[in-house]
Amino acid sequence: MNPRRELTTAVLLCAVAGGLALSAGGQPWAAVTVTRPAPLPPVDTALTGSALAPLVPAAGLLLLAAAVALFAVRSWGRVVVGALVVAAGLALGTAAVRTLAGAVAVDPADLGSQIGLDRAEVAVDPSVGWPVLALLAGVVGVLGGLLVVLRGRRWPGLGQRYQRTGAETGPAAARTTGTAPRRPETAEDRHQAAWKALDGGTDPTDDDPER
Repeated sequence: MNPRRELTTAVLLCAVAGGLALSAGGQPWAAVTVTRPAPLPPVDTALTGSALAPLVPAAGLLLLAAAVALFAVRSWGRVVVGALVVAAGLALGTAAVRTLAGAVAVDPADLGSQIGLDRAEVAVDPSVGWPVLALLAGVVGVLGGLLVVLRGRRWPGLGQRYQRTGAETGPAAARTTGTAPRRPETAEDRHQAAWKALDGGTDPTDDDPER
């Protein structure tokens, strides 16, 4: 691919990964059952991805910001952005794998202030679909970040086209377009124009533009 297509591909990868991460982070990742001492009934609730892994929405926002930043930065700046994208993708993948593996610790105090929660037993049943989506977002983010790190230094910047357009003015622009700059009108030019007007049957001293 040429550099512009590579840049477009990297931007799309970052944007897709960020959108998937934000979508997955707002969904329930685990069903929680809290068993309180008798005679208190058990409490059932659900925890979202952002509650279990706050890095998930943060990584999603970073990936979306990186998709925009790739147009604005150049050279080594893109390498730094690519490294951040890789780190965000790894954070997403780690959070998803921990949830899928059941390594989720829920403190009863984090579930609210209901009576008996401080002496309750908490059972966590993680879901599969949304953590897998976050894992996919992490993989896409890592791929996009690696592409930026390895190839981003040679991609064109956003302002290069406009700088090139603005620089082609004056004599350079005349050479590019094939037209020479117009020189000031001299007295000889006005004298010749008057004789041409007389030859054509027009009085050059007449102020009436229609005549």
